[in-house]
Amino acid sequence: MSTSYATVGTEWLNPVSTRLSLPGRINHFRGKCELNRRNFAFNGIVAAGASVMTTSVVAEPSKGLEKLQFKPEGYNYWTWRGHKIHYVVEGEGFPVILIHGFGASAFHWRYNIPELAKKYKVYALDLIGFGWSEKALIDYDALVWRDQVVDFMKEIVKEPAVLVGNSLGGFTALVAAASLTDQVKGVSLLNSAGQFGDTSSAAEETEETALQKFILKPLKEIFQRAFLGFLFWQAKQPARIESVLKSVYVNSSNVDDYLIDSITRPADDPNAGEVYYRLMTRFMSNQRKYTLDNVLRQLSCPLLLLWGDLDPWVGPAKANRIKEFYPNTTVVNLKAGHCPHDEVPELVNEALLDWLSSTVTPASSLETVSEI
Repeated sequence: MSTSYATVGTEWLNPVSTRLSLPGRINHFRGKCELNRRNFAFNGIVAAGASVMTTSVVAEPSKGLEKLQFKPEGYNYWTWRGHKIHYVVEGEGFPVILIHGFGASAFHWRYNIPELAKKYKVYALDLIGFGWSEKALIDYDALVWRDQVVDFMKEIVKEPAVLVGNSLGGFTALVAAASLTDQVKGVSLLNSAGQFGDTSSAAEETEETALQKFILKPLKEIFQRAFLGFLFWQAKQPARIESVLKSVYVNSSNVDDYLIDSITRPADDPNAGEVYYRLMTRFMSNQRKYTLDNVLRQLSCPLLLLWGDLDPWVGPAKANRIKEFYPNTTVVNLKAGHCPHDEVPELVNEALLDWLSSTVTPASSLETVSEI
């Protein structure tokens, strides 16, 4: 979920597009996996396969769901490339790894972890630069998070798993799955980031002039730092965070102190402002290197789309396009916003458990799996 960080980054997301919702049960379509190259923003997807029947589920507020305990000190920590990485682990069985969105943390899966952990071993990972993980002063890139997830599977999980991601975490799950085709047995995306390539708008690289390199570029960086510094200070205020959350939650009953606190605490880290600057300049400017079509062409496992159709940033058109491009897809449409896992967790849990039961070895019959 894009929260305090996302108040400036909404250009990643596409406007909502309308679509006819079809009643009925979840339908599974199995086909061959494909892929191509494209941008790392929020767009749609071109199709090259059969369409999949979809289900539309009406959103209702959470009622009495078990919730992950909020711990200000965090849960578990792992050292990765010299940096402190936070993660939660609950349950036993086949591993399911949850990856949060831009500006969020493992605590954003508060209503999903307890329920999924009844049948599976659930991990929720904080990406470096976010949540309770270290606010490392590194060059942020989609491949940094890919490498983090890949190494997490190798060093901590140590067996095949299913990846589940929301927003930025969705694209991270895809690129990680494309790198570990033998170990990732399925991917589920909830209103994922990433966009398809556009060959008609390929940017031409030009050599920098002395004026650009020594005068204009430094001046631009000074202005960016001042401007983004102010925006970050404004964006991390609790009232502003609450406002942004309510704009992307159709039903805002779950926008509570727990959720807001899980976002404001990481934003108070001394390095958070610099991480924000690097994310909004270097990372955002390099998005075009990585596109959904490129990644999907390398995928070789079942894909589940749990899509909030009322998302003001990433509309259902993107889910349609992914489904058409990658036939081995199951789609569940939800009457929810950008973070359906937290807005309508009952429905997301039910759909995810149903899909998992037919996608991976049931936890009850799981035996020893060889290490990566």
